[in-house]
Order: sequence, then C-alpha cells, then structure tokens
Amino acid sequence: MANYSNSKLSTYENCPYQYKLRYIEKVEVEIPTTIEMFLGDLVHRTMEKLYKDLQYQKMNTSEELLSFYRDLWEKEYSKDILIVKKEYTADNYKKMGEKFISDYYDSHHPFDDMTVIGLETQDMLLLPDGNYWNIRIDKLGFDRDGNYYVCDYKTNSRMIMQETADSDRQLAMYSIWVRDKFSDAKNVFLKWHMLAFNKEIVSERSDEQLERLQRDVMERIREIEKATEEDNLPRVTGRLCSYCVYKNICPSFSHLAMLEEKPVEECKEDDGLKLVDEYARVAKSIAELDKKKEELRQALIEFAKQKDMDNVFGTADKVSVKEEEKVVMPEDRESFIKTLKDKG
Repeated sequence: MANYSNSKLSTYENCPYQYKLRYIEKVEVEIPTTIEMFLGDLVHRTMEKLYKDLQYQKMNTSEELLSFYRDLWEKEYSKDILIVKKEYTADNYKKMGEKFISDYYDSHHPFDDMTVIGLETQDMLLLPDGNYWNIRIDKLGFDRDGNYYVCDYKTNSRMIMQETADSDRQLAMYSIWVRDKFSDAKNVFLKWHMLAFNKEIVSERSDEQLERLQRDVMERIREIEKATEEDNLPRVTGRLCSYCVYKNICPSFSHLAMLEEKPVEECKEDDGLKLVDEYARVAKSIAELDKKKEELRQALIEFAKQKDMDNVFGTADKVSVKEEEKVVMPEDRESFIKTLKDKG
C-alpha cells in the first residue's frame, strides 16, 4: 500500500509524465523558491505563532506579530528568490504580507471564535482500499456547539469562488479524517482564509458527498496504479508547462531548452529551428493561397452566372462551372432512417 495526497493526485491529473518523473523515478531538479512561496511560508509561520502563543495564554499585539514577520523576512530573504512579476519588488510583497496579518488580526481579535486543537496538523487517513491519504491542516478547531473547522490560509491574489470551494478535494478529504478522529463532531466546516481579500469562504459536505468523494479518490488511485504498472504515463502539454520544474528535461521542451542555452547566432544555425521556420513560412503561404483560391472560385461562379456560361477559358486552361442538386444524408442518420421507415 502507498501514501497519496491531493498534490500527488493533482500532479497525475495535470500531467502523468510529470507524475512519473516526480513520484516514480524521483528525478531531482533544482526547484526555485518564488516570492509567492516565500511570502506564504512566512505568513503561515506568523499565524502559527499567533495561535501557539494563545494556547499558552499569551495574546500578541498586532505590532508584535508584524515584528515577528519582519524579522523572519530580514533573516531569510535572499536575492535567489524568484520574482516572476518584474513590475513588483520584494518590498511590495513584504508589505502585502504585513497587510494580510494586520487585516486578519483586526477581523478576528480576540480569537475566541473557536478552540484551536491543532496547528500544522499532520497525520494519515487510512482509506478503505488500504492506501493512506496525507493529512496536513493549517488550523483545526471546534466551537461550543460541537462544530469543527478545517482552516486553510491562502495568500494568493485570486479569490476562491464558492463553487470551487464546494468541489474542493483537499479540505474535504481532511474532513473525513476529522469525522473519524472526533466522534463528537456534529458538523465539519471547511474554511479558507482568503488573506488578500480579508474574507472567508466556508463549505460543508454531507455524508453522502464524502462517501462519493472517497470512492472517486480510490478510483483515481487505481487508475494511477494501473497506468504506472503499464508505464502508460504520457506527456500533457498546456499552460501549466511554463511552471513545470521538469520542463528542461521533458522531451516536449528539450529542444527549446537546448536553444535557450546557445548564443543567438548559434541558434540561427540550428537545423531544427531552420526546419520549423521554413515549415511555418510554407504553411502560411499555403493558407494565403487557399484563401485566394476560394476568392477566385467565387468570382468565377459569379462571372459564369452573369454570362450564362458553363466553361470559362484562360490562356491554356479552362474552368467548368455547373449548378446541380446534391442530396446528402443528415447528420442524425439514425433519426432520418427511422423517419423514412415510419413513413413507409
């Protein structure tokens, strides 16, 4: 039996070949730390400090939390951290984090909406098929009414829509673990703290929905295991390829990676590059000629109609223009045949 997680299944769903490199062949590549990843980690650690100190009856002020966050930033930030959006600086991101923490503090103080029983909780959920599902919950708590809350901090700048939350797999699987571990749980709510918007998105699943989700997860696991056994893990190219850490070794992009390593003048002499450029020029010319051909065809038809002619002659060739009826079968062939039979 094996361990699975939402990240593992998502990797397979996005690109089976990436799954192969990461989880089967365990190919080691350098994974750059992006500014978004760095910011998210520091904000999570600040939130963890807030609630861990509360467990010891220490109420941090907003400024104390911000000071903790700033100290982390000063100690751990380096120029190696990747900033993709070049129009923004590291200081812009740092101030974003400060706002996330301040807004959250002001909105939730004095933090008595729930009793927190877990921070960065890690465990394994045993699935009915014998496999395990990885559990990692940012914040787990309950209120006086017996409601449990699986909370996730989000620092990304894209708002989660309610329909997305209601179909989310990750936190929903965590709620199965909560129901299994805490028999007193009357309800389990999934809560996303959208820190960039100072807003919370809440979702809940019924027992039937969770049973169906668990069956779907096990079915996906069986699909992965079968594909792995048959070594049927094809490449899937799309917009996510730009962010893939295996892009430079993926056969779909290895030629591009090779070109990017060469000086510009050497690239111009690459046989593959020259073939593609020539192919593109020919394809464009063919498309333009096809368009011109259709324009001429319509002009010849119109000319022949005006002159009441069947043939139009050129210097060495001729074009025949004839109008006739053509009977074609409808797209819905079966319904058409049934109608003919019904009519005798």
